[in-house]
Amino acid sequence: QVQLVESGGGLVQAGGSLRLSCAASGRTFTNYCMAWFRQAPGKERETVAKISRYGRSTYSADSVKGRFTISRDNGKNTVYLQMNSLKPEDTAVYVCAATRNLQCVNSPTREYDYWGRGTQVTVSS
Repeated sequence: QVQLVESGGGLVQAGGSLRLSCAASGRTFTNYCMAWFRQAPGKERETVAKISRYGRSTYSADSVKGRFTISRDNGKNTVYLQMNSLKPEDTAVYVCAATRNLQCVNSPTREYDYWGRGTQVTVSS
């Protein structure tokens, strides 16, 4: 198994930036494709970004493309989400997840086996 712990959330004004981190422990980090999801109150969970095992492939949702960047540092067993130009509609709990599925960035959400507890991001207008 792998354990995931997110950090870096908080309250920020619209237009500001935050960097989320997700630290992984328990298994070889490079066995896992990683992703960030978010869920706002009353809304369905949304895929934000995904990254392959060595960072060669990424995916970003249209809603965050050009503003958010996913990256990973395999030496630190950590995946990041750099969020710039934040908008009030980005307000949500952000959760990182891991999958060993060979489809990696094309893996459906149901293939993500390990999930963190999430970190709250609140963007004020």
